[in-house]
Amino acid sequence: MKAAPANVLPALSSPLQTDRTQARDAKAWKAATDFEAMTIDQMIQPMFDTIDHTDSDFDGGVGEQSFRPMLIDEMAKEMERAGGLGMADTLYRQMLAMQEKK
Repeated sequence: MKAAPANVLPALSSPLQTDRTQARDAKAWKAATDFEAMTIDQMIQPMFDTIDHTDSDFDGGVGEQSFRPMLIDEMAKEMERAGGLGMADTLYRQMLAMQEKK
């Protein structure tokens, strides 16, 4: 998992506040990266829906149909870990900004 960008972490005043803020920031970063992976998942899903292997030697049958959603999910997570679409940084900064307004 990628680490949260250092340039978007807020300045902190006390050690207790540091621990709480870092935990909050870690949750926000995980939510941002998870959202980006889900977005990639939704983008590549139609690519697999258009493939018809019924008359092919590569038809995996019911087993392939059962496990395909998990394969696509893991592919999307790996694509996000490799850099993704670049959404996570923007989402992360926006979540922190929204939290600061509260």
